[in-house]
Formats: sequence, C-alpha cells, structure tokens
Amino acid sequence: MSGEADKAKGRIKEAAGALTDDDELRTEGKTDQVAGKAKDVVDKAKDKVENAIDTARDKANRDDD
Repeated sequence: MSGEADKAKGRIKEAAGALTDDDELRTEGKTDQVAGKAKDVVDKAKDKVENAIDTARDKANRDDD
C-alpha cells in the first residue's frame, strides 16, 4: 500500500474513531497516517538514490567513450 493510501486510511479511521468516541480506532488512524508519511519519506529517498546512481552511471559511460 502506498504512503498516500495509508494516510487516507488513517484519516478515515481517525474520523471514525472521533465520531464513535473510540480512542483505539482514533489511535490506529494516527498510526496509519504516520506510517504513510514514513513510506513517502523512504520513497523519496529511494528515488534520489536511484537518480544519483543513474547520473553516475551515465557520466561513467560518457567518460568511457
């Protein structure tokens, strides 16, 4: 599941918990939102590393020519 999906699921759970006065469900919702944010951070870092590798590989290939 993507970070955005986790955040959306968390917002829904948190709202449902607030409506039903269910503290456990509200807490689960907040936890899901934090997990979604963490996934987003990891995905961004992964993309940056992959881009850096691609750039280095392209430069190395140009230097070989």
